[in-house]
Amino acid sequence: MNYQEALAWINDNLKFGIKPGLERMAWMLEKLGNPQKNIRGIHVVGTNGKGSTVNYLQNIFSQAGYDTGTFTSPYITDFRERISVNGQMISKEELVHLVQLIKPVVERLPLETDLEAATEFEIITLLMFVYFGQVHLVDVAIIEAGMGGLTDSTNVFKAQAVICTSIGLDHQAVLGNTHAEIAGQKAGVLKEKVPFIFAEKRSDVKAVFYQKAKETESPLYQLGEEFKIWDKGAVFDFSYGSDNISGIRLVMKGRHQRSNAALAVMTSLLLQKEFPKVTKPVIKNALADSRWAGRTEFIRENLMIDGAHNNESVAVLTDLLQEQYADRKVHVLFAAIAGKPVETMLARLSQFADVTVTVFPYPKALALEDYPSKYEQVPDFSVWLKRLEKAEQEDLYVITGSLYFISQVRKELLKNKEISYNRMY
Repeated sequence: MNYQEALAWINDNLKFGIKPGLERMAWMLEKLGNPQKNIRGIHVVGTNGKGSTVNYLQNIFSQAGYDTGTFTSPYITDFRERISVNGQMISKEELVHLVQLIKPVVERLPLETDLEAATEFEIITLLMFVYFGQVHLVDVAIIEAGMGGLTDSTNVFKAQAVICTSIGLDHQAVLGNTHAEIAGQKAGVLKEKVPFIFAEKRSDVKAVFYQKAKETESPLYQLGEEFKIWDKGAVFDFSYGSDNISGIRLVMKGRHQRSNAALAVMTSLLLQKEFPKVTKPVIKNALADSRWAGRTEFIRENLMIDGAHNNESVAVLTDLLQEQYADRKVHVLFAAIAGKPVETMLARLSQFADVTVTVFPYPKALALEDYPSKYEQVPDFSVWLKRLEKAEQEDLYVITGSLYFISQVRKELLKNKEISYNRMY
């Protein structure tokens, strides 16, 4: 089996869709020796901000000298970045080896049990647990949940800390129709006495979190209560009891990134006893170096890409544009997948007069005819990009929507040698 064959086998399981539940994962992991039991890790759940928070944590623990694994989704540039160590994605050879290890077990699942076949995400999660817990043992694994938490395929290990970045109305068909219901799904990963670090301020969400923490006897750490941050212009200060870190500077822009970074700082401080090389100077330096592709990322001085894929993340993006780029004329290109609240997302983006919608090659991509007709449409994003050739100094071009869309756009843009990789302005 070569790399392309391994990738094709993984992707072929997309046809099994999304099937919440842990029974299939438990059976396959047991047949593989339960590698998840060897993992020391941090579990990151939430509606938005998971990837950025994982990235902050990875930089902190890697720069402290720990072998740090990360599991994220979706990918932006290459499938293999979903399973990475110290920011370096798994090699093609290692991925092929992993597929060869798990493929027989995956194929036995529907034959030897009354369970359905494994989904693509379950298979990728299985690859990750085997890699970090058996093939390439890491000092710490930072694991991002896929959807929800309680029945998400990542919820088969006991973390040393759980982070919830935010709660928004997304994937409601699976997770529930209210913030409280979705919060219950996210907090469902919490195990006995595991610290729970979160930023959400909604009273209905906090009530769910406090109840779950009471059941599991888990200590709670809420941003704005147990730990705090203070904006100081271009930097911010962090405080937790007698622990203070001043002058923290981030490359990634927006107030939401300060919240994500604060969650990472709090978690790092809580785990210092087990990871003593994670010091305050390391934390501060690591945050200053952290970049996350596809999130408020400037590809050129006048071109930003951002995976704002639901109402909450669109609100964050528009707030950022209003606060920091009020003097610019903003032009927006947007594409989404089916099932997203496109009308309300576009309504918020339409405060910027120039909004265009497009499509991209992906099975779930929303067709042009399914967008509200009042928005300008282009059949190919490359057509829209030609507008940059006539850009004036005050123009700012923003490409946003589905992360699957952002992934394709970014890959195309970076083919141009004049564009620098992962540069932030």
